[in-house]
Amino acid sequence: MEEPGGAPSSPAAAGNGALGKGKPPPQAKGRELFRSQRKESQGSMDCPNLEFEYGDADSYAAELSELYSYTEEPEFAINRKCFEEDFQKQAKGKRWLELDLSRQKAHVMQLLDGLEVVNRDKRLRVARAILYLAQGVFGECDTEAEVLHWARHNNFLLYQMGTFTAFLELLNMEMAVLLSVMYLMVETIRVEMETDPPKWKSSRETFRTELSFPVHSEEPFALLLFTMVTKFCSGHAPHFPMKKVLLLLWKVLMFTLGGFEALQALKVKKREELGLLPLPEDSIQVMRSMRAASPPAYTIELMDQQQQQQQQQQQQQQQKRGHRSRRPLMKQDSLDIYNERDPFKSDEAMVDEEEADDMDNGIEGELVMLERETAIQAVSVPRPPVERVSFPKGLPWAPKVRQKDIEHFLEASRNKFIGFTLGQDTDTLVGLPRPIHESVKTLKQHKYISISEVQIKNEEEMEKCPMSLGEENVQETPCETLYRGMLYNLPQYMQTLLSKGDQPCLLPPDQLASLLSASLQIALLKILLAAAPTSKAKTDSINILADVLPEEMPITVLQSMKLGIDVNRHKEIIVKSISALLLLLLKHFKLNHIYQFEYVSQHLVFANCIPLILKFFNQNIMSYITAQNSISVLDYPSCTVHELPELSAESLEAGDTNQFCWRNLFSCINLLRILNKLTKWKHSRTMMLVVFKSAPILKRALKVKQAMMQLYVLKLLKIQTKYLGRQWRKSNMKTMSAIYQKVRHRMNDDWAYGNDIDARPWDFQAEECTLRANIEAFNSRRYDKPQDSEFSPVDNCLQSVLGQQLELPEDFHYSYELWLEREVFSQPIHWEELLHYQ
Repeated sequence: MEEPGGAPSSPAAAGNGALGKGKPPPQAKGRELFRSQRKESQGSMDCPNLEFEYGDADSYAAELSELYSYTEEPEFAINRKCFEEDFQKQAKGKRWLELDLSRQKAHVMQLLDGLEVVNRDKRLRVARAILYLAQGVFGECDTEAEVLHWARHNNFLLYQMGTFTAFLELLNMEMAVLLSVMYLMVETIRVEMETDPPKWKSSRETFRTELSFPVHSEEPFALLLFTMVTKFCSGHAPHFPMKKVLLLLWKVLMFTLGGFEALQALKVKKREELGLLPLPEDSIQVMRSMRAASPPAYTIELMDQQQQQQQQQQQQQQQKRGHRSRRPLMKQDSLDIYNERDPFKSDEAMVDEEEADDMDNGIEGELVMLERETAIQAVSVPRPPVERVSFPKGLPWAPKVRQKDIEHFLEASRNKFIGFTLGQDTDTLVGLPRPIHESVKTLKQHKYISISEVQIKNEEEMEKCPMSLGEENVQETPCETLYRGMLYNLPQYMQTLLSKGDQPCLLPPDQLASLLSASLQIALLKILLAAAPTSKAKTDSINILADVLPEEMPITVLQSMKLGIDVNRHKEIIVKSISALLLLLLKHFKLNHIYQFEYVSQHLVFANCIPLILKFFNQNIMSYITAQNSISVLDYPSCTVHELPELSAESLEAGDTNQFCWRNLFSCINLLRILNKLTKWKHSRTMMLVVFKSAPILKRALKVKQAMMQLYVLKLLKIQTKYLGRQWRKSNMKTMSAIYQKVRHRMNDDWAYGNDIDARPWDFQAEECTLRANIEAFNSRRYDKPQDSEFSPVDNCLQSVLGQQLELPEDFHYSYELWLEREVFSQPIHWEELLHYQ
């Protein structure tokens, strides 16, 4: 099976070509590079600040519209026809909106009875009639708001009448229609509104409980959807409408586990239970108040309008003096977008940068730089008015210090001043200078103990003392139920999934469970790879467009344009749903138990998730974020209440007028957050970022002027800065400054200097193997509990033991007296031996 993802192409080949023959003269090369840099800088300035508010999902109407492809537009009329044919026979000229609640319930019950008929065509017509109800009986509505109002009313009604449970039993029959109804019900009931009556609120909590702890089945509903994803990617069910499955899976996880606000509340509650200090801030709220960095507007204009002639004169003077050609002085962008050793630049540009770097190293280079700055300042040009920037007081984040940081600081200080260490003792400061005392005091003031550290410490104690500490009391939460189901609930299916021909591949239970979870992660990543804009079509790749391609392919240019927009939109929605559900899984598992998070994370890393995300960002991110692959007149619910205009190029291009696409920016931030979670405090995975040359890819993403996205990009750059070398840090000082201003400070972290990197050879393979051993020990202790183990609890109560009903063999009473004589009466008992200690 082809593993998803792949490393970005190496720049080594590109870097060597410029050293051969045919090299252009330095002067022409410098002018060409200046033009390209000026064009790129102006492009970054043209990007406005994006007014984007990150959240769990888009608006209610937008989330409903993304369920339908534009090729499904004729099915709205089919659903309406299936409903009205039967409804008119029962209602006799009345409308659905005119019926009272009791008659609406009676009609829904009649429709549910129709789902039990043998004829498949009749069942499908009934399912489409129910789908029409879930879509808001748009044939009787005049406005979009009215359609959404009745959609909420009908979906709550359908749930209260048991429609979801009935559809769950028929899910393998009319897949697309049933998934659409179930998605509409989940999304409608999940979204809370102030106008919801109390009955709807109680229905919401009941529905959430049923999805998390099902009564009619042995596994949560999310696991059934995970199984569908795995079957689709393995080729067993290529007909599954994967976009609908993924959207429903994402919304079910968000509904049962909770969104970002619920996560924050759970984190606060758990810290209180563990006796930890409260959180210093809410991360998402802090990021919402941050502003994106933007380059100064006048710098490029000044260089463009006033300095071209002067630069040419200086270049000619330098050539007469024997100096090598240098590129013109350019003030660095505030996020240093274009001053990058970029593997995707031309060969000439890379060589010219190397020459410029060599020139900058000597005193002569500093003098030339000083002369140039003086010349620029001497030009008396009226500058355009510049808005005064109001800088915030202090940094946006409270600094954090780990226990390990204090221990490492004291170990280095003791080695330096007194010549020996005291292990993990952070209280004894005898023999250390007074400034060290003050430093330790400051470090302890900002000490932060995470929930993960407490969980790891408790797990170590459970492994050391399994008998004295007893059995762990695990709270039965939706997250715990989901993890247990992902671990062990599908062994029979995995046997068929891993079988080779007629011979099944029999594996031990622990390896089987590990491969099960890995198959789920690989399946999601394979779909993500197929939906990425940078992926090329392959004959052996999975077909994610089965549910969007029409039966008759387009024959006109307009039909081809419409299908092209629909396909791109389809892929964008798949990327959005996968990135959101993976992030939710990682965050909830990390809060529930750190080793659950590490288990999923390690399988994602082994499935090449890191290079896959980098490959996703190795594109024109600004074009992806501003792409408008939507046709507003065909979006639900607009297409149900307005007469559709005739197809034309103008109507296809008259899409969303926003400055960015919400779902694409949401997907980019989610993928960056996933990448941060996979690499944080993991040196081996940080080196993967370095090896795959992620720095230029990530820096291009900084062109997007959105504070939250920039922050996660800067975090990824910060953790690898020390490995990129001194020359990279020297030529990217503005990026270093942006990291200092926006990213949380970790005291005693030498991220900006890279001290002693060569003296600390990390054993990356051992690091991952140790982590995997800890994960397997955790899974074995908590979830793999054999009944005949020597650590199984023993009942020592005489009454309960004698009161148990034991099944004795049939011939026991024949040999009972003989056994009693041989094993009891004839054996001498030496009571005095009990007094001697052996």
